[in-house]
Amino acid sequence: MKNKIIKINKLGTQWQTKDPFLFCAYHNDAFPKGNDEMGPNASLAGRDIGSDFQGKDGWSMYHGDVIPGFPQHPHRGFETVTIVKEGIVDHADSAGATGRYGAGDVQWLTAGKGCNHTEMFPLVNRDKDNPLELFQIWLNLPKKDKFVDPHYKMLWSEDVPLIESKDTNGKISTVKLVAGSYKDTKSLDPSPNSWAGDEKNNVRIAVIKMEPEAVFVLEEVSSTLNRAVYFYSGDSIKIDGTTIKVKSGVELAGDEIIEIKNGDKESYLLLLEGEPIGEPVVSYGPFVMNSQEEIVEAFSDYRTTGFGGWPWGRDDFVHPREQGRFAKYPNGSVEYKDK
Repeated sequence: MKNKIIKINKLGTQWQTKDPFLFCAYHNDAFPKGNDEMGPNASLAGRDIGSDFQGKDGWSMYHGDVIPGFPQHPHRGFETVTIVKEGIVDHADSAGATGRYGAGDVQWLTAGKGCNHTEMFPLVNRDKDNPLELFQIWLNLPKKDKFVDPHYKMLWSEDVPLIESKDTNGKISTVKLVAGSYKDTKSLDPSPNSWAGDEKNNVRIAVIKMEPEAVFVLEEVSSTLNRAVYFYSGDSIKIDGTTIKVKSGVELAGDEIIEIKNGDKESYLLLLEGEPIGEPVVSYGPFVMNSQEEIVEAFSDYRTTGFGGWPWGRDDFVHPREQGRFAKYPNGSVEYKDK
């Protein structure tokens, strides 16, 4: 009898993934109240400012020196899918796009042939803490699409499908469907050149909330499907007779029906699955290509062109404190979600 569980890993801050995914970064920061500059109203002593990932006092500055986050940096050859569960993220990029998004929103960014962008975490609340929780999933592009034009898309929380699945005992699991399909529901469209855009690639990205003692079932898809669930909040779940504790990544067979039984506490899982691209992956820092020569070319192109330069006044560009959620696209169109 085939094992439904292929592998179990302990989860840190960067989660191991398989083709077509590159990795998933999980941020869960207990940021304090904000100061006048929308940085932390707390001492930064003892931190490696500019590269602070240590989680001191429950939060990190990352590459920010005033405001937490990731000031302008380049990418080429892949996509980022950023799912925000709590908190605020400010975006700006070299194509002139910008925006602010928050709890429940998803940003889909295709780096393609190259772009610069920021991901800053402004601490907009002066009178209360500013917790942040998000996933950033790196999804590879096949060779034929690594040099497409960059593309920036927002999937707003109001529009992302939420599907309730009730088991035979009436217990409910709620699926936030970012990519792919579940039962009779399809997700919003991803970026136009995404590997997730072709249904035959069976890409599915979902956040699953399970009531205590709920049972959730994943259908069989294909023998070539790479499938994993990341159990990041709760106490325990059981799959195929194996009890799995929280903060575990579980690689699963793609051609088997998978029954996930929750323990006696509410649980949250991230589901990533898709058919592999099946091409060589050579990565260095912010570039993901198919060969070492293409990595060298990426650095050379970046030094020469700056991937379009930087049209914003500061590397850690953020919006005013009072700004609501919105997106401005390279063609000048603007969406406002908070009036």
